[in-house]
Amino acid sequence: MNKKYCIFSAQFLPHMGGVERYTYYIAKELLKRGKHVVVVTNNTTGDPMYENMEGIEVYRFPCYLLLHGRFPVLKVNKEFREIHRTLKQQNFDAVIINARFYIHSLYAARFAFKKGISCICIEHGTSHLSVHNIILDKIGAIYEHIHTEILKHYCKRYFGVSLACCQWIKHFHIEAEGVLYNAVNLEEIENLKKISIHNYREEYKIDSNESIVAFAGRLLKEKGIYELIEAVERFNKGNSKIHLLLAGDGEEWEYVIKHRSNYIHPLGRKEFSEVVDLLMQSDVFCLPSFSEGFPTSVLEAVACGCYIITTERGGAKELIINHDYGIIMKDNRADRVYSALKKAIEREDIRRIGRNLCYNRLKENFTWEKTVDRIEIKM
Repeated sequence: MNKKYCIFSAQFLPHMGGVERYTYYIAKELLKRGKHVVVVTNNTTGDPMYENMEGIEVYRFPCYLLLHGRFPVLKVNKEFREIHRTLKQQNFDAVIINARFYIHSLYAARFAFKKGISCICIEHGTSHLSVHNIILDKIGAIYEHIHTEILKHYCKRYFGVSLACCQWIKHFHIEAEGVLYNAVNLEEIENLKKISIHNYREEYKIDSNESIVAFAGRLLKEKGIYELIEAVERFNKGNSKIHLLLAGDGEEWEYVIKHRSNYIHPLGRKEFSEVVDLLMQSDVFCLPSFSEGFPTSVLEAVACGCYIITTERGGAKELIINHDYGIIMKDNRADRVYSALKKAIEREDIRRIGRNLCYNRLKENFTWEKTVDRIEIKM
């Protein structure tokens, strides 16, 4: 008999993010294998309480949106109770929790525990959540420790989307059972690459001898937006010009807009096909984060043929295993980002070797087929 999986993800499509895409693609791969898949999330987007999304049954709990929507909290009301009753009536074989520190995750772990369902929790982070306020960050860290202690009572099995994530949860005295890697749908990306329709060089009047540096993701401080923009502005004062194209929105949108120039181009939120077009036309993808799990954007950039510059935080170093594959920076200081950009832009031969090595490693290790193979073995 085919298994019935229930995946709890605090945020889900149409809200965009790495955890959301991880949930979507493992759900789609399980469906392809004949499994029944339910996703339980929070209604952060004002969508229907229930819908069938490409064969995935999606339930959305009502919620309060804290920290600009980054931390949804369950709202216990009539809609909540209705979904809760519906879930209790279903016979699930396995529960997957993405990720650890949400109230939503506690609900999921307790739900699985009380029904005696096999349950795993997948870690997506490598540091405490930060709001860039020393006092609030300290309070948040205390909350996270208390929260995790409660979660450990209900859920006993933990994995990470990278080895770095597995290392991080040792901070909470959790020994991960293994890695369930973040991945890409390589077939989907290859198909999109064949039908490229958006010419960014033409739209932004970028000469053929000028390089494009891409960023794709949420515009947050922890993604290194300030350092990246500072490094590009410095580069363009004394070298051949480079263009920075930033696809995404978020808390630092106003900061990015203030720095818009002939060489810094905020694109706003883009559809996935448009992001693929951007990455295909870019020479370098730069993600100078100081907090990551295993960034989906890096995997997608490699699939599109970009040379990668990123930090050692998170799982990217498990793809970029040495300096031949790309540049892994020790931290995201602006001068370090500048030096990395200068090296990459000036050495096309280095970029060519790195692109090829990374693509081959991606193909062998970081696809959803391989990740779901591991999930099925573990559950």
